[in-house]
Amino acid sequence: MKRLFPIFGAITTALLGFALYEALIAAPTEQTMGNVQRIFYYHVSSAWTAFILFAINFVASIVYLVKRSEKADVIALVGAEVGVVFCTVVLVTGPLWARPVWGIWWAPGDVRLTSTLVLWLIYVSYLILRRFSSSGQTPMIAAVLAVFGALDVPLVYFSIWFFRTQHPQPVIGDGGAIDPRMMHVLLLNWLAFSCFAALLCWARYRLEVLRRDVDETLALESLLEPRGSR
Repeated sequence: MKRLFPIFGAITTALLGFALYEALIAAPTEQTMGNVQRIFYYHVSSAWTAFILFAINFVASIVYLVKRSEKADVIALVGAEVGVVFCTVVLVTGPLWARPVWGIWWAPGDVRLTSTLVLWLIYVSYLILRRFSSSGQTPMIAAVLAVFGALDVPLVYFSIWFFRTQHPQPVIGDGGAIDPRMMHVLLLNWLAFSCFAALLCWARYRLEVLRRDVDETLALESLLEPRGSR
């Protein structure tokens, strides 16, 4: 598996570079918004990737609550960490697009924007809990928080169908339309972002397992250390 990591990393790097070229140069320019529309390829791809990572966190948290599996706990933690990274990209690229198109950075009261921010805050709170709490119940409390946070994901996704919102309506499905070339570039960027997310999760999972092994070894050594040598 260690040999596959650099190979997968090289493939991901090449894919990200090609996707960047497709998004910024090869993709057709949108007639109304112009080049600012190209943020769409990164904004939507980051959002979809974040949703997948939060779904992984949700499933792993459920497994941990049922089986108390340490592996599931690590997967949940990694999914939340990398998911927050991509959700942050969503919150940054959204206003960058909105300012030239809407004339404002943020639309107060917009359900999708607000629910996305709430989603980000929930998972940041999850990570803060995991980082600074030393209680033995922390993994269980964090898993419950993750299950609660996952309930916000469907609200974020379906909000533009159920509520009046300034956010653009869907261009995929529900009668939406998108140029086939733009759709190709969007899916390519989502594939590249998904591979990048998988690479980050892979590296972070290995690091977290190693950290826990070291902590367990140090704790065991401290228990076995003769009292007189302290």
